[in-house]
Amino acid sequence: MTYLLNSPDDFADEAVHGLVACHPDLLAEVPGGVARSTQTPQGQPALVVGGGSGHYPAFAGWVGPGMGHGAPCGNIFSSPSASEVYSVVRNAENGGGVVLGFGNYAGDVLHFGLAAEKLRHEGIDVRSVGVSDDIASNSPENHRDRRGIAGDLPVFKIAGAAIEAGADLDEAERLAWKANDVTRSFGLAFDGCSVPGADEPLFHVEDGQMGVGLGIHGEPGVRDESLGTAADVADLLLDDLLVEEPPRGENGYDGRVAVILNGLGTVKYEELFVVYGRVAERLEERGLTAVRPEVGEFVTSLDMAGLSLTLVFLDDELEKLWLAPVETPAYRRGAMPDVERTPRTSTWTAAENEIPESAEESRALAGKIVGVLEVFEKVCAENEADLGRLDAVAGDGDHGHGMVFGSRGAAQAARTATEQDGGARTTLLLAGEAWADSAGGTSGALWGAALTSAAGVFSDTEGGSDQHTVDALTAGIDAILRLGGAEPGDKTMVDAAVPFREALAEAFDGDAGEAIASAAQVAREAADKTADITARLGRARVLGEKSVGTPDPGALSFSMLMAALGDHLSG
Repeated sequence: MTYLLNSPDDFADEAVHGLVACHPDLLAEVPGGVARSTQTPQGQPALVVGGGSGHYPAFAGWVGPGMGHGAPCGNIFSSPSASEVYSVVRNAENGGGVVLGFGNYAGDVLHFGLAAEKLRHEGIDVRSVGVSDDIASNSPENHRDRRGIAGDLPVFKIAGAAIEAGADLDEAERLAWKANDVTRSFGLAFDGCSVPGADEPLFHVEDGQMGVGLGIHGEPGVRDESLGTAADVADLLLDDLLVEEPPRGENGYDGRVAVILNGLGTVKYEELFVVYGRVAERLEERGLTAVRPEVGEFVTSLDMAGLSLTLVFLDDELEKLWLAPVETPAYRRGAMPDVERTPRTSTWTAAENEIPESAEESRALAGKIVGVLEVFEKVCAENEADLGRLDAVAGDGDHGHGMVFGSRGAAQAARTATEQDGGARTTLLLAGEAWADSAGGTSGALWGAALTSAAGVFSDTEGGSDQHTVDALTAGIDAILRLGGAEPGDKTMVDAAVPFREALAEAFDGDAGEAIASAAQVAREAADKTADITARLGRARVLGEKSVGTPDPGALSFSMLMAALGDHLSG
């Protein structure tokens, strides 16, 4: 468990604040995360790397000369929101464009992608690199569809070194992808991790067992095996990784490998060194040369008891960049060149939203919207623990607190809008933006998009009807389908949302409350049936058959909120 905290809700933000206070020579706190304490040189590409909190030193600990220019920091195990990514980029980019680096997870792809689109519309050249090193999460021929774990370190290190050496945006992107394509990682755990404020880990591993092929967001392994000796663990990790060693003599590879043995939180250095002794022995037997091996904590998962092994198959170009100097709070090597760096003198912040004029009828409707969002907030808070437990089995354990953060942020934004005489459309727009910003993660992006699309049905100059309510729900579900790309049968929120939409259209005869309540029953039945589905999308996809028997928490939370909405409107 997490022993030292003030408030679970504030843990991630307070950790970033303390990190910056400890390293003012390297870091500056900016809206959404951190940036270098010095300005990015004019015309130099910026490398902005990020993800959820709970992985230190990834990602904020890697900001500094020779590596990142900034890092957006999401909630625990949740991707940063699009606005957080956007804000950090605006504080890091200085005319040379930006490379966005993140682990290849659905939430990160969504939020970094949305931020990239906004930045491109403003004339900033953006390249995105989703690290995909985890061999347990997909097949070799689908390497770029794998998820990212400890391979984040070498990919971002190599890209940052290239930029420091003078690479332009095209070259930095090329080298980041080149590093990703020759990086392989494999991990295992002996027990799960606990999010701040929780009394129990997200999952347990039975005594004498180990979960093999785990992720870094509290996901369990894809299979369980008996726990052997340190040498047995080293052999297991290496055997699977070396299956994907490229042919020697091709593309400049001749047996040189960067090696990273990574502790996930509870397995400490002496244990890791015992394991690495066997790794080094095995590499030598195979004729491989370990280049500047690293043993320690680099990409953690709070207090997870586990470790991972990463190999990067090097050529001359990548080896030079892997060995180059770097100076960040958590990762230092060699001496940086004596280059004058200009201190940061300003911080970009978003302008406050202007509230358009509205009609009395629309303001009255906005007040009712606030009431609905407050009901959502209450339901999410009451079910946080249960949703988190379900997600720990069929996902990564963050769904409960993500829904709490999102609904709370949306309700607060809506209250603030109505206090400033905002109409229905503006109130929903700001609520959608706040849900995505507050929650992060995949569900945050999808619920934010749903509210934003629902807002388009309403007006700030007119009231609304039951037909408007039904149309708004339909528009929101359509947005979820467009943005998320899921289909019924993938074991996602869509498995409840699509049956709800169909039942709503059939049941509606003028009374929205009754129709929603009826359709919500259909949604709940559909959500419960997702227990029989093997996940095909999202983080649960990697678990395969292990997700069977547990309903999808996104589908379940959708059905809960629709049931609460029906009761509220019918009461």
